[in-house]
Amino acid sequence: MTTTAWADRIATATPPDRERVIDGLRVIAMLGVVAGHWLVTGLTTGTGGELHQASPLTAIPGLTPLTWVLQTLGLFFFVAGNTAARGLDRAGRRGGSTRSWLAGRARRLLPPVVVFLGVWLLILAALRHTAIGPRTLHTAGTIAFSPLWFVLVLVLLLPLTPLVLGAVDRFGAAAALLPLGALIAMDALRYWLWPGMPGWPAYLNCVTAWLVPYTLGAAASRGRLAGARCGRGLLLAGLTSGALLIAAGYPASLVGVPGDGRSNLNPPSLLTAALSAVQIGLALLLWARLERRLHRPGWWAVVGALNLTAMTIFLWHQSALFGVAGLGHVLGSDPVGLIGSPDSTGWIGHRLLWLPVVAVALIVLCLLFRRAESFGAGDGSRSLAHR
Repeated sequence: MTTTAWADRIATATPPDRERVIDGLRVIAMLGVVAGHWLVTGLTTGTGGELHQASPLTAIPGLTPLTWVLQTLGLFFFVAGNTAARGLDRAGRRGGSTRSWLAGRARRLLPPVVVFLGVWLLILAALRHTAIGPRTLHTAGTIAFSPLWFVLVLVLLLPLTPLVLGAVDRFGAAAALLPLGALIAMDALRYWLWPGMPGWPAYLNCVTAWLVPYTLGAAASRGRLAGARCGRGLLLAGLTSGALLIAAGYPASLVGVPGDGRSNLNPPSLLTAALSAVQIGLALLLWARLERRLHRPGWWAVVGALNLTAMTIFLWHQSALFGVAGLGHVLGSDPVGLIGSPDSTGWIGHRLLWLPVVAVALIVLCLLFRRAESFGAGDGSRSLAHR
């Protein structure tokens, strides 16, 4: 099949009312997360030869600005809120209930997750009977399973969609101020009012922090958040509040840095919400331009194809990285840029050279496991129409 025929096939499978910008933003968010993980996930060997996780951000703080660009989870949840709101509205127009819509979403989400977990549990069980040490197995599981937290948070947010839409219908995009207020209260409590508080209550931020962009996505689906004016407002609010929070003592990195006492991501902090505002503001400012670009068949074919495997890419991208690094370790070479202390610009250069190899490994994994995404959605064209 020629490239033109492939692009035409995807264009034919696309409903005329498809919100292409949302799909484009999903791809941007996905590529940001994948690139970020591949750049900051380092591996070192201990005295016994076992693998440990490390981060170049610990030794090279100059890389911190990269986290402002590549930590795109706010966009992910903005897209998730928009998609969920549109899906629930479609279900309502067809006479379906919220329960049936949630069941449909579960049928879409669970198969790729179940396949991922099943394969990795078999791998870890098999590796326990080899000479690979327990620390290496722990590192493998930690890296491979790390993307699952996103799915867990999404599962928690989806049942809240009717409440979010009700608040959006009443208050517009200002409905996001409610979870934002809860986020502010928790950060004030744990950082200033009660510095010695137990750590577990702060994990409520895993819901409230991501509910902010999720609500903004729902508002955009109803036309309550659109246009350059809203985009400039969010961008300015995010940049100003982010700068003030860093000046007040928040870590500048938008991902966790091993050895730091505080993290903006585990659990999420108010600075994470500020970054989400910046990213969503930029998306609104570029919306019309993205829409024009994505009506070009070639661009849309790439975005449409990536959307059909988005969950597979997200679940397996860290497995691809660890698989390539682990193979090098087993072969006894410990290739520079994959394994070794990530503490120099030389390491960064070598890591960049390895990324095409890791990308090929991810493509192989996607070819093996992508069918799991269509278990609950029918054939490829139907999946594209309803994703």
